[in-house]
Amino acid sequence: MSFEFNIPGPETAVNLSVNVGESMIFVGANGGGKTRLAVHIEDTVGAIAHRISAHRALSLNPDVAKISEQRAIMGVRTGKAQERSGLGHRTPHRWGNNAATHLLSDYDYLVQALFAEQSNKSLETHTRVRSGDLSPANPTKFERLVEIWDRLLPHRRLHITGDDIRASIVGSGNMYSASEMSDGERAIFYMIGQALVAADSSLLIVDEPELHVHRSIIAKLWDELEAARPDCAYIFITHDLEFAATRAAQKLVIRSFEPARGWRIDEVPEAEGFDEELVTLILGSRRPVLFVEGGRSSLDLAVYRCAYPDWTIIPRGSSEQVIHSVVTMRANASLTRITCGGIVDADGRTKEQNARLEALGVASLPVSEIENIFLLPSVSEAIAIADGHQRDQTAELLDEMRNEVFALIEPYEARDEVAVRNCRRRIDGEVKKISLSNATSAEGLSKEFNDKVASIDVDSIVNKYRELVDNAVASRDIELLLSCYDNKHMLAIAAKHLKASKRSDFEGWLTRILRNNSVPNVADAIRDQLPNLTAR
Repeated sequence: MSFEFNIPGPETAVNLSVNVGESMIFVGANGGGKTRLAVHIEDTVGAIAHRISAHRALSLNPDVAKISEQRAIMGVRTGKAQERSGLGHRTPHRWGNNAATHLLSDYDYLVQALFAEQSNKSLETHTRVRSGDLSPANPTKFERLVEIWDRLLPHRRLHITGDDIRASIVGSGNMYSASEMSDGERAIFYMIGQALVAADSSLLIVDEPELHVHRSIIAKLWDELEAARPDCAYIFITHDLEFAATRAAQKLVIRSFEPARGWRIDEVPEAEGFDEELVTLILGSRRPVLFVEGGRSSLDLAVYRCAYPDWTIIPRGSSEQVIHSVVTMRANASLTRITCGGIVDADGRTKEQNARLEALGVASLPVSEIENIFLLPSVSEAIAIADGHQRDQTAELLDEMRNEVFALIEPYEARDEVAVRNCRRRIDGEVKKISLSNATSAEGLSKEFNDKVASIDVDSIVNKYRELVDNAVASRDIELLLSCYDNKHMLAIAAKHLKASKRSDFEGWLTRILRNNSVPNVADAIRDQLPNLTAR
């Protein structure tokens, strides 16, 4: 069975379908028309669609009055707890004639449906056993809910009787009412219950499935529910990229929405070189993309976001990954319709090497790693002044900091380590560029590889970096040193001299002022030192 629907767009409608047992994910930014898309799909599919709104009340009341199962089910599905309720009641009763913004408040109906189903199935089993039929009892929906709950939250226990729901911490005899459960616990209970009471072969449309649920179990929750209801299809609508990346599903990005013209929808391609989360982020961005080295350090991201506020910053690890990402994305420019660029660490490259990178769309930092930017004289001076030092005091302060930095690199062993570290990176890059496309035999492959590796002059590369470090030390050129010297302790030295603080406190302060631009002079000094990029 397949659920088919179309989504109107500025130029043409997009026709989509999702099969029973499968799922589809739409990812979009806040304000991108996600909820209205959920409403549109629900209205298009009709009675067999069951939408769970992002605007949902999570007040769990186990003392709710017990009603018949059919009435409770109609309450869940249409908002009107009458046995003859139908699709015509859904808009005025379930959605209060405002399907996009109405607060969904059906938890009472859900609990009533579960209690009623438990009562009916228990009576059925009791009658069967009394008649001599001792075949195994079918589990109630409450029992199935508890089984899933136990796998998701093994540290909590649910205790369900014929008329009450209570919870306890494993190992503790103290129980508390379900009404006192945390937001996350009530959200998990609600989602499991909704999936279990949905009609056979339904299309479940879930707006913000990650709401109130901890990241550590969100993927497992929906794995469980998709497994529990293989007769249903699922559509998830979310802005959570991590959640989208974890699901095995058709994935689409809501690029834009105009009430009069509809949605612009793109499929997330399986683009070589990008994982699904990254492709989703790229396509979902409305700004140019800037790939940078490193991970997701708060300080690194704060620096780049402060310096390039009009760009979406994406860390890619190594310089090779940054270069590959820029080249790949620019090669697929017609697909993404988003401009991109990259920034890599200095790594002692020559002017010619930097020019080649620039031609690819990749700029180089003036320092060997982004943290070194804070030790550049103009940036250090701005930080010292922000901490209350007068300009005539800062020269002495910066001299003291510079002397301690050079003391780290004075020993021959330290200089040798820097040269070897830079050489290692250079060799790694050279080896990765080796192409063996001309070889036509095993012997030729071996010879071509050995010849190309032998052509890498390790001694020359090491000596080049040793000379660079020696020149920086001899001339006391802090900027030259910072272009090739990466040492995490240098940031601690900067913290001591510029803020009289520990490194962790210094990093926290820098992150805060860059995020909220509360010390503009520091932000301006950093921007002046970073490459000048234009979105093109």
